[in-house]
Amino acid sequence: MVMNDIKISGYIPGAIGRIAEIHATYYHKHWDFHLFFESKVAIELSEFLRRFNEAHDGFWVASVGEKIVGAIAIDGINHNSVGAHLRWFIVAPENQGQGIGERLIGEAVAFCRKKKFNRV
Repeated sequence: MVMNDIKISGYIPGAIGRIAEIHATYYHKHWDFHLFFESKVAIELSEFLRRFNEAHDGFWVASVGEKIVGAIAIDGINHNSVGAHLRWFIVAPENQGQGIGERLIGEAVAFCRKKKFNRV
């Protein structure tokens, strides 16, 4: 895979389900997490995106073609008190080692610097 094949963007339809799926599959395989974890990821990500405020929140997905292969979010709702929260950072196992995680982290860090967050 060529790095140019990887697109980083904001929300796209299907993101909540696909990100929950990647988390659920990975954490079930490595940590034996089950339904509670998958539903928690889906619920909390849905709630975050419903209240999303571009003034302090960031959300990026990595995709190859039409398939979402990774994601990351910065939840900045409490950035003034406890700091912003990096959440839902994951890359599908079959796409790890291709620089996708590095690009996602780069987007999140650049966003935090631009917003001048003191703590993440």
